[in-house]
Amino acid sequence: MSAPTAPDEKPASGKRPAGGRRPAARARSRQPAPDAAREQRMSELGLAFRRVFRTLNRLRGRDTHLAGSELSHAQFQLLIELHERGELPTGELAAAAGLAAGTVTQMLDALVATGHVERDRSGTDRRIVVTRLTPLGRRAIEAKRAAWQARWEAALEGVGEPELLAAASVLERLASMLEQDPAEACATDAREPADALRRGRNTP
Repeated sequence: MSAPTAPDEKPASGKRPAGGRRPAARARSRQPAPDAAREQRMSELGLAFRRVFRTLNRLRGRDTHLAGSELSHAQFQLLIELHERGELPTGELAAAAGLAAGTVTQMLDALVATGHVERDRSGTDRRIVVTRLTPLGRRAIEAKRAAWQARWEAALEGVGEPELLAAASVLERLASMLEQDPAEACATDAREPADALRRGRNTP
């Protein structure tokens, strides 16, 4: 009787036994190299990121076609800042929303006219005029957020906690990158990418 062949030793005939490792090695060779796989994932992330920017820009573009009584996406952003931060002077509200002070003043005029906000002298410094939400404005935010929360949870149904943590980390890194060099971010085909991402984090 001949001696058994060791697993990594070829038989005398020169042929590898049926249980050898060569088929597994061939299977591994068909898989993409780690660098190529990472490049593909990065490309997919970039496409998804640009899609988010374009969607946010479309939301803002619709603002010019709204009826007179309908609140725009940009106006909701102001209401959200007031809801989260409390009453604010116009300059601080503009900085928080990432908008020009003159633009915010015009938007606030419209929100005062519709009864969503009111202006008053600051209780700590009478020289300063602040803007605060009215009960109507607070109800509008709460209703919008309730509707958004339902859509948010439905979109993320089945996504595990590790994936959510990873997604949050990636978005924070991208936000930091865009805020450091927003001019370079124009390559993503977004008109205001850093501003769009910041607004995305505050979407009601």
